[in-house]
This record gives sequence, C-alpha cells and structure tokens, in this order.
Amino acid sequence: MDEKDRKIISILQKSGKATLSEIAEEIGMSAMGVKKRIDKLEKENLIKSSVSLNVEKLKVLTAILVMEVESAEALNNILEKFKDCPRIIKFFVTTGGYNLFALIWAEDLNSLESVTLEKCSLRAQPGIRRYEVFPIQEIFYEPYIEIKVSADKVNIAPCGVDCGSCSRYKAEKCLGCPATEFYRGKL
Repeated sequence: MDEKDRKIISILQKSGKATLSEIAEEIGMSAMGVKKRIDKLEKENLIKSSVSLNVEKLKVLTAILVMEVESAEALNNILEKFKDCPRIIKFFVTTGGYNLFALIWAEDLNSLESVTLEKCSLRAQPGIRRYEVFPIQEIFYEPYIEIKVSADKVNIAPCGVDCGSCSRYKAEKCLGCPATEFYRGKL
C-alpha cells in the first residue's frame, strides 16, 4: 500500500459515494488508474465496501457481551454457530479473564434481554463460564455500524433456534430473529 492507495482509502472513508472521477481529480490520477488500484485493494482483501446503518436514528440498542469461554473447542463452536447471526455485529477473541467479546444490537430492552437470556443467546452455549452484558449508552464520533439486514427470510434462525416456539416470542417480549419470517422488528 502506497501514498496514493492511502489517499484513495481516505476519500472513500469520508464518502463511500465518491466517484472514480472525483477521486482521480483529487489525487491527480486517471479514473481508470483509481479503479485499478481499488480493484487491487479489494482483490488482496485490504478493503471492502459495505453499508453501515445509523443506530441513533434507527433507535437501535447496542451492547457489548463479555464472556469467559472454557476452551478453544467451545470458543470455535460458538464462533461457528453464530457466524451468520444478524444480531451479532462483531466477535473479538481476546486474552485475559474474559476471552470472547461480542458487539450486538436489538430494537428494544425486551429483545436485548431475550438475546442475552434465551436458548438463542451466547450465554446459553456450552462452555460459557462467565458472562456480562454492557449496554452501550452513547457512541462517539460516528453512529454508523455495519448491521446485517436480511432480505430473504428463513423458518429457523441461523443459530438453529425456532423463534415461533420461543415463549418470550409468543409473549411478545422479543421481536424474533431478523433473519426469520417471525421477525416483527423494523430492520
């Protein structure tokens, strides 16, 4: 990565809608040269274009879950089971007393409670020794977060849970998994 690549990345981070011509003009290159550099950065998995949502405007709650997972096997099982969960924004494997962190989202406190208590929760997984939930009160600098939005709905959640049979879902204390046909939320 050289100085021109860094300038291209900086421009795209400020405005993902910047055209090739606008970027080219700003850094003194041709539009085709900019395109080739962006294509190369993407091919080498150095950058990825995506859409982030404004969680403040959508009034979406976010939380950090911290967990102590007892073994590498349990950790890998959790990461695999929840890799397509639309409520998990990111996982972070760390060292120390707590070795797995998750950034999650929910539309309301009832759904947040369901995501942290029910059989679809990380807490309910084998190998979890300790678990704490830290609701995020305020996000600084930018309220945009990459949240997965599912257009194609399925019967069973990606984690294998059937929302339709969940007592909290039936009692309308959870909006359901956003990837399923049971989902009653706004995303």
